[in-house]
Amino acid sequence: MITMIVTSGAGSVDLYAQELARELDVPKVYSGSYQRIAKLFNSSWFSKSALMTIWEDWRFVRMLNRLDGMVHLPNQHLGRYGYFPKKPYLITVHDLMRYFDLKGYGTYIHRPNLRDRFYLNLDYKGIIKAARIIAVSEFTKRALMDNLGIPDERISVVYEGVDHKVFSPLPRSRSFEYPYILFVGSEQPRKNLSMLLRAFGKLKEKRQFGDFKLVKVGKAGGREAAFRRQPMGLIDALGLTRDVLFTDYVPKEDLPGYYSGAACSVLPSLYEGFGLPVLEAMACGCPVIISNRTSLPEIAGGAAIEVDPYDLDGLVGALREVLADGELRNEMGRKGLSQASKFSWRKTAV
Repeated sequence: MITMIVTSGAGSVDLYAQELARELDVPKVYSGSYQRIAKLFNSSWFSKSALMTIWEDWRFVRMLNRLDGMVHLPNQHLGRYGYFPKKPYLITVHDLMRYFDLKGYGTYIHRPNLRDRFYLNLDYKGIIKAARIIAVSEFTKRALMDNLGIPDERISVVYEGVDHKVFSPLPRSRSFEYPYILFVGSEQPRKNLSMLLRAFGKLKEKRQFGDFKLVKVGKAGGREAAFRRQPMGLIDALGLTRDVLFTDYVPKEDLPGYYSGAACSVLPSLYEGFGLPVLEAMACGCPVIISNRTSLPEIAGGAAIEVDPYDLDGLVGALREVLADGELRNEMGRKGLSQASKFSWRKTAV
């Protein structure tokens, strides 16, 4: 018997747990544990919230120990809890971005402080100790093998899904009065929003694209850093204040309107463990431009235009090509619908 831990919250890893829980007929325990983890990134050891959480963490470990059979931890940051109980568990790993920040390989999200380093090391010890690991992409599996030394036979690749009852083309989309390019995601450095803003600024220099706006959907990316400060400064420097709209969080049920009304969706990320917005956009018939890095080409399956995330002119060229060619957009929409149809939460569950 496997008991699944289902985390509350509206983040992508929470969505994974919640969607999977709807499809699986297994015992479930609902928990706000990951919400606590996410809120405490970059907190001091001696902050009141961090000190109070130590007791809650211990209670969670004790709860895991009392469960019968194996436990499924639905994201890598719950590895810090799985490390302690003397019982088998499986864990889903979505990405290793925090690991790379921890090791100083780059700044994909935020450089960890002393408290974060302690807990992140526990996370990765918990991954290594797991009886079985689910990776959400072949890319993530390779990262686990290369960076944590986990053997191939202990890792299964199970793709995430998309809810086709929600994400489908809308004949009357909730679009804006103006044509727009869509970006769905946070403003963490890994998302490479600054490159898209620069490309959008160059795009606007051509009169035929003068009416276009850039709509950015999603929260800034957590409270651990001022993620919005850099893009807002860049927007001001580029003179795009009236041309970029930040919507912040949009409920899942409303997202298809944004995708369906967009001329294209762009995800120029430097790092993604999976890239759910790619599938969501494709399921709505929206043409997609992606980075040619990490998991994105694997998930897009040739149905998106791929660009080097460091190539400004390449991204500008891709935008011009898609926005100027209605026939190309229709073709990309058809290919995207076909690719998205290969993914569902039912397939993830079985």
